[in-house]
Parts: sequence; structure tokens; C-alpha cells
Amino acid sequence: MLLDLAIHWGEGPVLLRDIARRQELPLLYIEHIIAPLVEGGLIKTARGPRGGISLIKHPGEVNLGEAVQLLEGPIALVDCVNNPEAYSRSKYCAVRDIWIEVKKVACETLEHITLQDLAERQKRKEQSEEITN
Repeated sequence: MLLDLAIHWGEGPVLLRDIARRQELPLLYIEHIIAPLVEGGLIKTARGPRGGISLIKHPGEVNLGEAVQLLEGPIALVDCVNNPEAYSRSKYCAVRDIWIEVKKVACETLEHITLQDLAERQKRKEQSEEITN
């Protein structure tokens, strides 16, 4: 959904049903994820004939880490990474150290990619697909 909003940045509010159709996502799913994005200050909604949703900030100002955190919470592949109390041996667990490193790399990667970067990447993929067809 955020990718679609980035692609259509500057065109005004986008209808949910149009996002659902273009991104092949269930409309109910899109409706479900709007609230945390509004509360987190990434998107705004507008009612009425020219209503829909839109990004509040320019796509180049929104990194994927921010979006993922709003929708999924803190990144961690196993509970003990963010909650050491979840496993009694966390303090002595070498495997936990690896999961912490994985989290760090994942967070750094997501923080360095903006919605604009993602939109540009998508456009290149679509252009490449058009060339091969």
C-alpha cells in the first residue's frame, strides 16, 4: 500500500479500492493496516468525493524501517532478541547474539531505503518487464 502511495505521490488522495486492485491486495487487509499508519503520522485520510489516503511526507523522507516498525513492531526473528526474559538462558546464549546481529543488519538496511527508493526500484522492474514482453 505504501509503495502504491509513493508511486502516485503528488496525484492527490488515492482510493483504497484502486490500491487493492493495482497491488492485488485484499481491500480488508488495506483497511486493517491504515490505523497504525495514520496514528504513526505516515498517512492521512480524506473523506468525500475527492477522498482517499495519501502520504503525509514526501516518499524520500519515509524509510522502510519506520513503516515496518509501525505495522509489525520492533524487528526480531525470535522473542529473546527484544525480550531477554523470554528465555532464561538469554544472557549465556551465543545463538541469541547471532539473532541480535541479524536484527541490526535488517534494521540498518530498512532504515537506508526510502519509499521513494522502493518506488523507483518498482518502476525499473516494470520497465524491464515491458522490454522483455
